[in-house]
Amino acid sequence: MDADAYPQEVLADEEPKYLRRQKPLEIKRRKFGRRAWKTYLRVTFGIGVGIAGACLAYACGHFLFASPQMSLMHSTQIELTGNQYVSRGSVVAIFKADQGHSVLRIPLDERRRQIEALPWVAQALVRRALPDHIEVEISERAPIAFLRQGSDLALVDIHGVILERPLKANFHFPVVTGIRDDMTPEERERRMQLFAGFTQQVELARARAMEQVSEVDLSDASDLRASISGLNGQVGFSLSNPSTAQSDLPVLVHFGNSDFEAKYRTLLDNIAQWRAKTGRVESVDLRFDGEAVVNPDTVLAQQVAPRPFTSRTVAIAQRAPKPAHARHKSSWKKSP
Repeated sequence: MDADAYPQEVLADEEPKYLRRQKPLEIKRRKFGRRAWKTYLRVTFGIGVGIAGACLAYACGHFLFASPQMSLMHSTQIELTGNQYVSRGSVVAIFKADQGHSVLRIPLDERRRQIEALPWVAQALVRRALPDHIEVEISERAPIAFLRQGSDLALVDIHGVILERPLKANFHFPVVTGIRDDMTPEERERRMQLFAGFTQQVELARARAMEQVSEVDLSDASDLRASISGLNGQVGFSLSNPSTAQSDLPVLVHFGNSDFEAKYRTLLDNIAQWRAKTGRVESVDLRFDGEAVVNPDTVLAQQVAPRPFTSRTVAIAQRAPKPAHARHKSSWKKSP
C-alpha cells in the first residue's frame, strides 16, 4: 500500500522523537527564606570558630613546646634534694640531652631510671615544676660494711651493691670479704642478707657486740666466719704481762648460717672455760648442733703446713696442754 493512501495525521504521528518539538523547561526558583539564612550563618560561625581554635592551639603548642620560657636552658633549673654522697654533676649530666628543649618534652620515667642506675642512688623521683624547672629527689643507699677486694676497700649495702668510698665521709663498719663483682646481684644480696641477720642477732645477745667484730668472711654462704676480739675482757698490751696481747687476739668463729644469737651467747658463756682447757683459743666452730669444736683451724693448719720452729712457736707450745694436736670438743645446749 502506498504512503499516499495514509492520512497526513498518521504520518505526523510517526515522526522520530528527536524531530519532535520539545516543550520548554520550567524552572522554579526557591525563595531565600529566614531558615536558610540561619543555617548559613551557623556554618560560617562554626568555620570561624574552628579557624580561631586552630590558631589558638597552634599558639599554645608553640609556647609550651618551643618557647624559651618553657625550655631547660641552664643546669641551675635542675633542683636536686636528698643527695649526700651523690654528686650534683652526675645527675645534671643525665639531663644534658634535654638542654634547649621544653620541660614538657623531657621523658621523666627514662631520666628516673638513669638516675637510679647511679651506684649510690636507691630511689629517685623526677617531676616538672612549670614553667621551666625540673625537680629531682633521691634516696641514697645505706652501706652496712666495708668490702675488702684485694688491696682495695669499698662499701657495700644490704642488697650487695658495691659502692665507692666518698672522699669526705667517716664510716665505722666491720670489714666483709667473699663478695665479688663477678657474682650475680641475687647471690651478693643473699650473702649480705646473711650478714645483716648476723649483725642484728648478735646485737640482741650483747649490746654493741659488732664493735668487737673486725672482719666477717662470706665466701661460704653456708658458713659465716667472724673474727672477734676482746672475748676475754682484756684489752691492750702490758710489758709486765705480754700474754695480754695474745689473749686479745681475734678469735675466728664459725657460725654457720642460722641461729646466730644462741651461738654467740654460747661463745660468751664458754670462752673462759675453753681458754682454761686449751691455753689459747684461736678459732671455734659452732656449726654443730649442741657441740663446739675449739681450734679446728689450728689443727688443720698444723696437719697441712706445719709452722717453722721458732722461739714464738716454742712459747706457745709450752703454754698449750697435751691436746694441741687434736680438736677439743665441748658440749653445750642450744638456748631456747
